[in-house]
Amino acid sequence: MFELTLTDLQGQTQSFSQWRGKVLIVNYWATWCHPCREEMPGFSRLQDKYRDKGVQFVGISIDTADKIIEFQKTTPVTYPLLIGDISVMEDSAKLGNTRQALPFTAIFDREGQLSATKLGRFSEPELERQLNELISR
Repeated sequence: MFELTLTDLQGQTQSFSQWRGKVLIVNYWATWCHPCREEMPGFSRLQDKYRDKGVQFVGISIDTADKIIEFQKTTPVTYPLLIGDISVMEDSAKLGNTRQALPFTAIFDREGQLSATKLGRFSEPELERQLNELISR
């Protein structure tokens, strides 16, 4: 995961290596995915709450930058949103998303090891429990 480099909404490349040493939550999503849109406000709240404890959320969308920017007008997001393509989505199968469905979330510990994955909407309390466990290690 940390060798991956994607483009942000401003067209700048962002390497996942910049988040080494953090608890990293990578969420694969799309603007047309209703469960994706439902979980993002909770992700933003958790990002704000745990930012100072070494937690970093990153969203990877298979949409265009224009669609994501339009989405953010109604649903502000407090973590980086990056643009992937179908090959990035296919790579999510290596993390356990064998159905190639959305939303899909992968959680990595501070050592960069895959700690948990979830296909489908992640509830805020469920995710917060997992974050607290990883932060306390």
